[in-house]
Amino acid sequence: MTPPFRFGLQSYSSETPDAWRDLAKKAEAIGFSSFHLADHYIGEGPSLTAANHPVQNLAAIPAMMVAAEATDSIRIGCRVLCCDYHLPVVLAKEVATIDWFSGGRLELGLGAGWIQSEYEAMGIPMLPPGRRIDRMVETLDLVRQHYSGEQIDLDGAHMQISGFSGVPSTGTVPPIMIGGGSKRVLGIAGREADIVSVNFNNSAGKIGPEGVGSGTNAGTKQKIEWIKDGAGDRFKDIEIEIAAYFTVVTDHVDAVSEEFAKLFGLSPEEIQNHPHCLIGPVGQIIESIQQRREEFGISYITFGGAVIEDVAPIVEALTGS
Repeated sequence: MTPPFRFGLQSYSSETPDAWRDLAKKAEAIGFSSFHLADHYIGEGPSLTAANHPVQNLAAIPAMMVAAEATDSIRIGCRVLCCDYHLPVVLAKEVATIDWFSGGRLELGLGAGWIQSEYEAMGIPMLPPGRRIDRMVETLDLVRQHYSGEQIDLDGAHMQISGFSGVPSTGTVPPIMIGGGSKRVLGIAGREADIVSVNFNNSAGKIGPEGVGSGTNAGTKQKIEWIKDGAGDRFKDIEIEIAAYFTVVTDHVDAVSEEFAKLFGLSPEEIQNHPHCLIGPVGQIIESIQQRREEFGISYITFGGAVIEDVAPIVEALTGS
């Protein structure tokens, strides 16, 4: 069975509180199924420059709650919460509280963290990748126990938590998204997640050609195989999500592709076929999205907030189809 298309909108920042609420409302009105942030904390400065990452002026947890209050039906989430940045029990209670207040509209994204200069700037120890991933898995276990209504009992390598039950709880664990680009993370996501967010391999600890290069057509095929290896028989029940980070609605496909190719050390053809790139007029982008569902099984596409008006016709044409 071919999974139906749905679309997310992700925004890092807002100029005013009203603009944030309005963006969430607009996403809901257009037909986006989810409204997301990321989970980053540092402002302008040498650490952000080293990360080569856009500034995020909103903390994810409170901004998610504001978006939930401003809307009625759209899912609210974060692609993805960095488990290292939050005390586990506090995080479990915070996300469960958002889920409770929003009437079960939380879409819970979890990740192992990746921006080295952000860890350093905030004074948070950055463990080796394997240990960060282990901590993410334990955090997911904690969240599920929080929702169980039973006494929490978690005796892990990174957290020892027991002696209480989790409150509040809607009684139903929210859809779990796990994102990443490495073999181990995607294998775990295939085994554990409802939604697998296929991302760059960000082992370099910053945004750059190496990460973008890992997301080419060939690289994405390999990532889908890692998900399948982890998922086994449950692969058919998993939703595959990807961020179209480089979306440009334009008639000047060749010129825009050339610019991205120079920036990331790829060929224009690789850019035009890159699963994280959607460049072209609306009709061509619709065809690309349909073709990538056939090739990769990707049915959930997330766009950046800056292109909401440009991609509205795409969302309206494909949602649910």
